[in-house]
Amino acid sequence: MRYFLFLPIFILLNVINSSTSYAYHPVKTKEIVIPLNNWSSQRVLSKVVGNLIEQLGEKVRYQDISASDQWGALRQGIVHFQIEVWQPSMAEAFNKMLKKRFIIDMGTHDALTREDWWFPSFVKSLCPKLPDWQAMNDCAQLFSDGSTDLRGIYYTGPWDYGDADLIRALNLQFSIKRLANDQALWQKLKTANEMKKPIVLLNWSPNWTDARIKGEFVNFPPYSPECEIQPNWGINKSLAKDCGNPVDGWLKKVAWTGLESTWPCVFNLIKQLNFNNEMIAEASALRVVDGYSEDEAANVWINKYKSHTEQWLNLSCG
Repeated sequence: MRYFLFLPIFILLNVINSSTSYAYHPVKTKEIVIPLNNWSSQRVLSKVVGNLIEQLGEKVRYQDISASDQWGALRQGIVHFQIEVWQPSMAEAFNKMLKKRFIIDMGTHDALTREDWWFPSFVKSLCPKLPDWQAMNDCAQLFSDGSTDLRGIYYTGPWDYGDADLIRALNLQFSIKRLANDQALWQKLKTANEMKKPIVLLNWSPNWTDARIKGEFVNFPPYSPECEIQPNWGINKSLAKDCGNPVDGWLKKVAWTGLESTWPCVFNLIKQLNFNNEMIAEASALRVVDGYSEDEAANVWINKYKSHTEQWLNLSCG
């Protein structure tokens, strides 16, 4: 009889204890998914951030995804944040997603960016009027591949910068050759640099070349937003995109709208992250030049910038 009298109380106490325990120690089965794009600094620094998140006690999974496909994935919470959003190549998608409140702007890094046509310094001795864009046609044959077509070759990756529009608008005697990823692009550059064969290719800053191979960006007519949409704005009164990409562009972080409510400490960590040009260039150089794997490069990077990573972690849950 006593057993049956106390049984309801016993069950009630267990429910209360279980509920209290759950409130203080929630069990999370979901993992944080970090997108990996197809350039080295983003991949290495994403592994850096993944390492820091694991130090917060959370589970991490990495997802290979293109820069163009990541926006839908961010909107749906398939991936949860992106630490490298570059103005020249991603501003249009970023602004659209932000306006519709499909993503959260997590702040801007100290790093200033540029993405455009680039050549190694030795080319200037063969085409002295560089980096003026008008020298490109004078020297187009230097950049040809030796075929009967004497147009120069501009090497780029799988990303869309509107280079075909630029070539048409400025009447450049160049054709585009797309490579699969940044590794193929850098191999092409390394080979040309060793053989001292003129090359012009897509490059960006911050990048490993900032400290390892001297070169310059081609100076196209200065960028303006009107250049992209108003044909009568620039040099060519019939076609838009008769200008280069932004100089000293921004580099942002973005997140899935549910990140803060699901993982508040991770949300705060992403807000604290702040990369300068040297940090990003070093992440790329560790992979491309020094030959570390992505995981190894991330560990070396964390040790080099330990004072920064410790500060970001200390503030993430404070």
